[in-house]
Amino acid sequence: MSQHKFSLQNVTLECGITIPEVVITYDVIGDIQKNADKVVWICHALTANSNPEEWWPEVVGTGKLFDPEVTPIVCANILGSCYGSTGPMSINPINGKPYRLSFPLITVRDMVFVHEQLRKHLGIERIYINVGGSIGGFQTLEWECSYPGTAEHIVLIACSAKASPWVVAFNQSQRLALQADPTFVSEDIDGGKDGLKAARSIALLSYRGSIAYNLSQNDDRNDMVTGHRAATYQNYQGEKLVNRFDAYTYLTLTKAIDSHNVGRGRGSVAEALATITAKTLVVGIDNDILFPTNDQKEIAEHIPNAQYAEIHSNFGHDGFLLEWQQLERVIGEFVGRRS
Repeated sequence: MSQHKFSLQNVTLECGITIPEVVITYDVIGDIQKNADKVVWICHALTANSNPEEWWPEVVGTGKLFDPEVTPIVCANILGSCYGSTGPMSINPINGKPYRLSFPLITVRDMVFVHEQLRKHLGIERIYINVGGSIGGFQTLEWECSYPGTAEHIVLIACSAKASPWVVAFNQSQRLALQADPTFVSEDIDGGKDGLKAARSIALLSYRGSIAYNLSQNDDRNDMVTGHRAATYQNYQGEKLVNRFDAYTYLTLTKAIDSHNVGRGRGSVAEALATITAKTLVVGIDNDILFPTNDQKEIAEHIPNAQYAEIHSNFGHDGFLLEWQQLERVIGEFVGRRS
């Protein structure tokens, strides 16, 4: 694996603001030149980085579904993130300080625009498989709507064609948690940690749902009145995110999620999806409460000749990261039949 940086000058965002320089950190696993017609591009989700071997270890690696010896892998840290790409913690060239709350609105289309420039920079004529789960699926879908024919296959996992009111409401609840932290509002150094911890706690409820919590966080003792496992788990997961992420990036990326709508400026969602020519697999997760399977079925219904597959997970939306054996089966069958 090798990590690189790609720079673009004067990037004008969908909101109309121009960023003088955008830097995108990306990873390449395998040799693109050796297998140029088999490149797999993985679009990562909300708080992930550009190294899918780290957060999707059962799917990416030698002898696995995406084997870099066979299918070179590219993953770019999204615009607005904090793992090396330009985002709220980057230095604003105008005043020499981190942007923080002054960072402009980023949309999924802005992320995809930068991905497309990177694809051209890398000399990839056509992506063999473009795959993404959750907000990664937003990127994969928007990419094929914005730049038709860029990929031969696309795999969309646990996502939707637009951000639903349900998703926006969860995101706004998390942003309210950030804004309730006075250190976030005052833009202190490392500000917003308490708010981010609370926001993560809210998000986890949407990722897992009641089935997962009742299975994995159940207390064995019958006499408890405090100190419950579920409460400890929420604290632990909040601290974990605070130690690797920042509140201003979280604000930026949740707003980017809200922006997602492939039908914007294209007549309607159905009309936009109908233009997709890539061979498409849409994967739903039966117990996903954040992106219920109706969201994926809508995508599959409107993309010509798309396939729909459903996997089972007691862990809801997080199944796209955890149910690797089922994903390996449905994606492997799809590519084997349609390539």
